[in-house]
Amino acid sequence: MITPQDEKLLSVLKTNARASISDLARMLDLSRSTVQSRMLKLEETGVIKGYSVDYGDDYLSKMVSAHVSIKVRQKLTTKTNVELKQIDAISQLYAISGEFDLIAVVQAQNLEQLSHLLDDIGNLDGVERTTSSVILETKFKR
Repeated sequence: MITPQDEKLLSVLKTNARASISDLARMLDLSRSTVQSRMLKLEETGVIKGYSVDYGDDYLSKMVSAHVSIKVRQKLTTKTNVELKQIDAISQLYAISGEFDLIAVVQAQNLEQLSHLLDDIGNLDGVERTTSSVILETKFKR
């Protein structure tokens, strides 16, 4: 069960996952040992899966991102998902309903790299067809 204090801790960590235990304890008005204990509990129960890096706006503005809709041959779904997971440029992969089976969020350094990436995805055995949309601008992100 997540307590209100756990929710506050998660909120602070979402803003700054690199905050020290001491800083977290001060912000939450808790002891260091309490914060450490709560973080360990949240990690062990799977509430916190890990800590990651959020890219800065300057870096992201130089990247090309796209949503790639993927139609998968049904008998090759598992194999295709495993192969897609091996492509580092795919940051997220969602199973969806509708005409396509998956949507991948991909990031590349430039359009040429994106083109090669789209070819790599389209050439996988289990991929029947793809459609991609380049992201022109992020209006907001939460």
